[in-house]
Amino acid sequence: MNTTKKTNFKTKFKNFIGIYKYTLPYKSALNWSLIFLFSSTGSFMLFPILIKHLIDSTQTSQSDLNYYALWMIGILLLMSVTSYIRTIINTFLAEKATTEIKKNVYNKLITLPLHYFEKNRVGEITSKISTDIASINEMLNWGLTELLRQIIILISGVFIILFTSKELGLVMISSFPITVAVAFYFGKKIKAFSKKTLEEIGKSNVIAEETFQGILTVKSYVNEKYESHRYLRALESSMNMAIAASKYRGGLIAFIIAGIFGSIILVFWYGMTMVANHSITFGEFTSFIFVTAIIGGAVGSLGDLYAKLEKTSGASERLLEILEEESEVELNTIEIINCDGNIKFDHVEFSYPMRVDLKVLENISFEVKSGQTAAIVGQSGSGKSTIAKLILQLYDDFKGAITIDGVAISTINKSSLRNNTALVPQDIMLFGGTIKENLSYVKQDATDEEILKALTEAHCMEFINNFPEGWHTLVGERGVQLSGGQKQRIAIARAILKNPKILILDEATSSLDSQSEQLVQMGLQYLMKGKTSIIIAHRLSTIQNADIIIVLHEGHIVETGTHQELLDANGYYTKLLKLQFNTSSSNT
Repeated sequence: MNTTKKTNFKTKFKNFIGIYKYTLPYKSALNWSLIFLFSSTGSFMLFPILIKHLIDSTQTSQSDLNYYALWMIGILLLMSVTSYIRTIINTFLAEKATTEIKKNVYNKLITLPLHYFEKNRVGEITSKISTDIASINEMLNWGLTELLRQIIILISGVFIILFTSKELGLVMISSFPITVAVAFYFGKKIKAFSKKTLEEIGKSNVIAEETFQGILTVKSYVNEKYESHRYLRALESSMNMAIAASKYRGGLIAFIIAGIFGSIILVFWYGMTMVANHSITFGEFTSFIFVTAIIGGAVGSLGDLYAKLEKTSGASERLLEILEEESEVELNTIEIINCDGNIKFDHVEFSYPMRVDLKVLENISFEVKSGQTAAIVGQSGSGKSTIAKLILQLYDDFKGAITIDGVAISTINKSSLRNNTALVPQDIMLFGGTIKENLSYVKQDATDEEILKALTEAHCMEFINNFPEGWHTLVGERGVQLSGGQKQRIAIARAILKNPKILILDEATSSLDSQSEQLVQMGLQYLMKGKTSIIIAHRLSTIQNADIIIVLHEGHIVETGTHQELLDANGYYTKLLKLQFNTSSSNT
């Protein structure tokens, strides 16, 4: 048990150091904060001494009374000024540190591999970051300095009361162990329930985010009531946790009132007895009571501060876990390689990290030479899109060999490879800005002429010209203001603007009607000239001119060849073609 406690303490201390280091670049401000902390706290602890002299001076002269009153006013002004400046400095430190933490966490997250986001829900990540950083900001802003302030008050207060009267001081101090033990007990309980409350709040935030992102699905299936109940259950769970925590907070407050103030009554009774016996003066006794009240407040706040420290320790640990994750790319080491676009798979096997027992690809071997067009076909779940993800280095843990221009893909800088690659996915993601901003996203220094040329070649201007604001039209979050076909054409325009060496089209024309598809195919033919193109196709009619067609079935390559060669073989490809033709005929 002792070993566990030591380990927990070491972990918490490591977490605090890991977060508090973000204040180190501002050592000067940190030092001034400590100077003003000691100044304001030291001045505050002079008050009981001055109160003693102020009261006792009523027995001597008016001038002494005025003298100590002026000293108290001066110290009050000093406390006000130092506290004001310290508040500003602490806010500066907290905001600077948390801004740096936010930046580092965000930069880390966007450089993490894809499988991190597959095992962690985005809503949970964003909720965790917002609540954890808010907790750290609160602690850096006032929590740590307040803890230090209360410790200074506690230590100096004990010295003052023992100096004033050892006998009375020992009576008061005898209640400390019980007070501290109970306060820490309640603090641990409050921490546990606070953690559970934050977890439940995170779940409710995830539900809200998923609902709003899939609002079309929610409405089309008339599930507003279901989502409302689901969200309400999460809210009620967090509410119940908060209510449970409030019982321990109430218990702590009740103990402070009964225990601490009960001790003060005991000390007051014992002290008045000593005054009656002339063991101490009335001024000394008043000073003693004043210090006792201050110490009582300090001890009472330690439990709550401890709970906040525990909460911050957990928040620090979660953020540090993110920062310690291994990035797949580095933001500042993007290299540009001279890519020809020769792609080769040699006996590749792959399983997704979250489903290692299920092989998605098995014994995959093929080669696409520079400038060739390869089509990958097969039923849903056969592994078509997985091949595209491996080419983009979205996953590294595969067996076999994948090479680009004869170089093992694992040794190529990911950013460099992706800079020479463009993906047009089936599920198009547009950012919530304008059409122009979505184009320039792939090439920040693109001129208006280049953007216009790309939009024209992708046949986007036909619908953009109908918008009152043209390419300055806001597309809405995830492109909600545009149709599926319009989004796909803009995605194709982005690929045209990027002008990559390797082009991956993952069902790029699946949402287009026949007329739009014909227009876009013309743009794609222009885009694909001189490029290595990987076309993942559901509509087999769109890939008849491919240099090589790779036919997948349940993660295996069952056939390869040209369109005509595969027709002549009358195998699985022909079966897929007939099945699709019959389906199209029946729909017609």
